[in-house]
Amino acid sequence: MAFRAVTCPRPSLPIPRRIRPSAAAGGGRPESHATQFASLAAVFRRRLLTGIGSASLVALGANFGGVTSFLLGLSPELGRSLRLDVLYPVQGFTRCLDSSNGFEFIYPESWVGDQTVLYRAAGKAESERPLDPPPLVNGRSSSRPPRSVSEPVAAFGPPGSNGELNVSVIVSDVPRDFAIEDFGGPKEVGETVLRRIAGSRRGSDVSAALVDAAVREDPSKNVNYYRLEFRVEGPSFRRHNVAVCCARRGKLFTLNAQAPESVWPRVKQEFYRIADSFGLTEA
Repeated sequence: MAFRAVTCPRPSLPIPRRIRPSAAAGGGRPESHATQFASLAAVFRRRLLTGIGSASLVALGANFGGVTSFLLGLSPELGRSLRLDVLYPVQGFTRCLDSSNGFEFIYPESWVGDQTVLYRAAGKAESERPLDPPPLVNGRSSSRPPRSVSEPVAAFGPPGSNGELNVSVIVSDVPRDFAIEDFGGPKEVGETVLRRIAGSRRGSDVSAALVDAAVREDPSKNVNYYRLEFRVEGPSFRRHNVAVCCARRGKLFTLNAQAPESVWPRVKQEFYRIADSFGLTEA
């Protein structure tokens, strides 16, 4: 059998741009290397700037390397007024904004939420909307509501701590016409609080001493914030506390920051900033 050779036609190769003549207007001079790559350099420059801009936005949004916190620290009052410190720490502090209860305050950025408070809140919410029928008492269904206990709705402290160093907020129900001002000035309010602390620990050798008391007025929200600094001592502990109390529309708000007395000199400036930042968010 004879085989016939078949020849595939070679594709015509384009003339490389670097040797292809370019018909310049009025002359026919060849295009220079700078002109040939000018458009390519422009495209590369645009893409580079776009990439840098996108990376900058990602870095700002993710606070990569603390860059967002650093920039906000250059104008801390602006960042706080916009409540950007809810997302990004500003000068070492993060904001707790509780819109459901209507309060806010700042705390050290290294502190974390108290898991015990979260578990209690979840358990309380579950008990208020159970899927199972209520338990029987002596063979009968009990319709009595569960006992109301004032527990913190927010709490933060250093990771791995034992709870001796933390800040928490309690929101309690009070009569709608309740007013802290009825107890007198800041010192009288502080002494009333200390008597309640001592009375709640009957049978134990616990003493409390008022260190300082002041009031911070907020005419825009028609509320007064009472700041109390006091010491509490017992047989096995010595604590230093800074508390802020205020009341409005049948709610009593109490922020309490506590620390062991041995730690107090190191954290007192942070505690003062926490106390001064506490406020109600609704007018």
